[in-house]
Amino acid sequence: MEMPDPRTPSEVPDPMDFDLTEEQTELRDAIRRYLAAEVEPLVKEHEAAGTFPYELLPGLARFGYLGGWLPEEQGGLGVSRVTWAMMIEQLGYTWPSLRTMINISNGPLQRIAAHGTPEQKKRYLEPLLAGEARVFNGITEPEVGSNVAEIRTKAELDGDTWVVNGRKLWITGGAWGDFGTIVARTYSPTCDGGLSLFLVDKAESPFEVRKVDTMVLRSTGTAELGFDGVRIPKGNLLGKEGHGLKSTLAGLGVARVNVAMGAVGAAQRAFDLSLEHAKTRTQFGRPIGSFQLVQKHLVEMKTRIDAARALTYAAAAALDKGRPAKVEGSIAKLYATEAAHQVADMALQIHGGLGYATGYPIERIFRDTRGGTIPEGTSEIQTLIIGRELTGLSAIK
Repeated sequence: MEMPDPRTPSEVPDPMDFDLTEEQTELRDAIRRYLAAEVEPLVKEHEAAGTFPYELLPGLARFGYLGGWLPEEQGGLGVSRVTWAMMIEQLGYTWPSLRTMINISNGPLQRIAAHGTPEQKKRYLEPLLAGEARVFNGITEPEVGSNVAEIRTKAELDGDTWVVNGRKLWITGGAWGDFGTIVARTYSPTCDGGLSLFLVDKAESPFEVRKVDTMVLRSTGTAELGFDGVRIPKGNLLGKEGHGLKSTLAGLGVARVNVAMGAVGAAQRAFDLSLEHAKTRTQFGRPIGSFQLVQKHLVEMKTRIDAARALTYAAAAALDKGRPAKVEGSIAKLYATEAAHQVADMALQIHGGLGYATGYPIERIFRDTRGGTIPEGTSEIQTLIIGRELTGLSAIK
């Protein structure tokens, strides 16, 4: 059945449309119809309850949202990073919490695909690709955020098991995850304190879970995870001992593009709602869109969105060319997330009291776009990364 386009119709053309192939455009339109029919009706209920509809994942997997960028021989669809960026924008437009959960699923998926043994891939990668698993990515800790190298969680080898002690905080999906990856400082006869990656299955290695309520992304199951002598099978080491920091940092260029394009989608939604409101809301006997200051807001919103989208597509194109996109990804993430919240702020101003009504999307978009400036490296960290790459001098150490 033909589903309506979830976007509010806009007379302003999308400047990036000319870069999309016919196949990409068809995929985008099919995704929009699916999100409008299957996701949009669920958002309000799950936002209010702080829950997430995991039953959506198999349907999204068919579009390639779970590992679609993997080559076909590894279970993916060979989707380009530019196509992936376009796909992520659609999620950000509809529901930033959904975009976040898809990204969280793809983090461990990427690491298992790159470093997993055949047994690990059979047990964990296959259900992830099918959308049949709830997963988390355990990196940050109560005292460790941007500086991953300072992780304190320890894993000590004891016979055939690793004994893990430590805490992870702000773990997206951690409240509900069946399994996930964690980064820990490893101590064994062959590793003295290097960071390593581990697969942790809650069924075989129970650990403490405390849900953490947040202002943003309320349907993403943020949690604190406690490991107090938790035993993990020796075979759950993911990749080589001591290579955890390298493996974790390797995916940041991709992750930053994902966050940036999700922010673009949320900003586009705020703009479309504002443009329609400006045309239909009347004050003093005429549409508020006829007022100069309202038009100024709309122009600034449109300019920021187009710039953010162009920067993020440029970063995605760099990834497609095989570059790490360290600078491009940081620039896109820095600009797009800051711009998205600026756009949401102007959208709230245009909507007036309606803007902060909890039953209307602007209030949620305003909160969620504020959250985008922090994960995958704060705006301050992105600035320092870009500065280091430009000058060759680190302001951190």
